[in-house]
Amino acid sequence: MPWAAILLSAAAMTAIVALRYLAASGAFAFVTARVRPGYHARLGPQIRREIGWSLASAAIYGIPAGIVAWGWQTHGWTRIYTQWDAYPLWYLPVAVLLYLLAHDTWFYWTHRLMHRPKWFRKMHAVHHASRPPTAWAAMSFHPWEATTGAVAIPALVFLIPIHVAMLGTVLLIMTVMGVTNHMGWEMFPRRLVHSKLGEWVITASHHQRHHEEYRCNYGLYFRFWDRACGTDRGLSPNA
Repeated sequence: MPWAAILLSAAAMTAIVALRYLAASGAFAFVTARVRPGYHARLGPQIRREIGWSLASAAIYGIPAGIVAWGWQTHGWTRIYTQWDAYPLWYLPVAVLLYLLAHDTWFYWTHRLMHRPKWFRKMHAVHHASRPPTAWAAMSFHPWEATTGAVAIPALVFLIPIHVAMLGTVLLIMTVMGVTNHMGWEMFPRRLVHSKLGEWVITASHHQRHHEEYRCNYGLYFRFWDRACGTDRGLSPNA
């Protein structure tokens, strides 16, 4: 096995994940400071913890991603493709939706499991130590929780064909929603949040209620599983 190439790929992906986190969370933290002055007041120690846990999570996300990227480029592993005509053009957005639905399903059930008392103490308490959550908390996970999140997308690329650009779109959506849902305030217009679309798509108002009440609103992108399983308690009036 060419271990040097694998390690280099894992290190590169770790750096990419870390820089993506710092750029996205930093940008939305800056917006928060401008739109909600004082929101981060006295949260300095918490934010430093969030950044520390998040950078550790970046390595846990980056290592499997780097191994998969090496295998794809070297041996053709995965079902990632680069030719635009390999599949019909209508499949491009369908692949993105399939990835988001599959990831959302995995996240809902693992997240709900981590709210059982035993698992919460071991895996999920680190994330909920952010009170209130900030834009820096999007990847603030205990290593065991980070591991459950790190395997989802790398597993999907072996199962569902996707163009490399559409995979980038999935990662962009994952990053932006992960950060904006933790800002503690709603950045999207009220008419969107309370629209028919808002009844199915998660924004900060929905996820904030999870951080307030814990035993509800477990989804990542969509409210489907929360609605189907009776765990949707609507939007937080505080976001």
